[in-house]
Amino acid sequence: MKSLSFLFLTLFPILVFSQELPATHYKIYSTRAQKLVSPDDIIADMTAADVLFFGEEHNDSTAHYLEYTLFKKLAETYPQKTALSMEMFQTDCQLVLNEYLAGFIREKNLITEGRAWPNYKDYKPMVDLAQANHIPVIAANAPTRYTNMVTRLGLDALTQLDKQAKSYLAPLPIDTATGAYYDKFAQIMGGHGSMPGMQIYQAQNLWDATMAWSIARFYKNNKDFKILQLNGGFHSEEKLGTVAQLKKYNPKIRVLNIASLSDDSFDRPDWSRFTKLADYIILTDPKLPKTK
Repeated sequence: MKSLSFLFLTLFPILVFSQELPATHYKIYSTRAQKLVSPDDIIADMTAADVLFFGEEHNDSTAHYLEYTLFKKLAETYPQKTALSMEMFQTDCQLVLNEYLAGFIREKNLITEGRAWPNYKDYKPMVDLAQANHIPVIAANAPTRYTNMVTRLGLDALTQLDKQAKSYLAPLPIDTATGAYYDKFAQIMGGHGSMPGMQIYQAQNLWDATMAWSIARFYKNNKDFKILQLNGGFHSEEKLGTVAQLKKYNPKIRVLNIASLSDDSFDRPDWSRFTKLADYIILTDPKLPKTK
């Protein structure tokens, strides 16, 4: 029998999240089987996994709807054993986020003092779901001031921070090994020759490692939980970035990943591009409007 708390699941202020989104707006594929699947298939696959990474395009409203759908289904399937981890909140705002989830502070305080993203409305239904059902939400991301610090001064500069500041970050030193992830990062920066220095790549690794450490630290004390991690697609594609950092912290943790893209191959997937990206590919209709 489902927990009585789930009577609250449909009470949300944003109408679009309380309605079924037309299936014509998206297609979910298993890359292993190269066939269409449903959100329920992904939830069933979580029986043998601990963390589900959802790599999103931040302005894709269809992806946000599917994140909410998967989160709701996870919470229904694993009542009181589900957690949400978010790139969209930084580790030094965990107390503010916890106070909001407990009902101590108002949403406007969460938005201002928790430094919520400008498009917080896209994530609000998931945070509201967590609040209504007493689901933990992990503020996973490294504080921007420290990633900016690394971009300017390099990773070694972090050793000068005090104990409290370091507590908001993954343990030092941060692994910045070169290889497939570095090559991919350099490519999006315009090629190795366009990289202004290693500091920007080091900042990316701090970002990844801190999200991974946030998940690993929660999982260490909650090994029977299922965790949904939300982040930009680059952080978890090909199980590099944050996924690779997480496996360093806990090699035994079991991971599934989703790559969600608004893509012109919506009607005919280009498997030469998608097979390596993730366990599941979500293609959303590129003709649909984006969020602001």
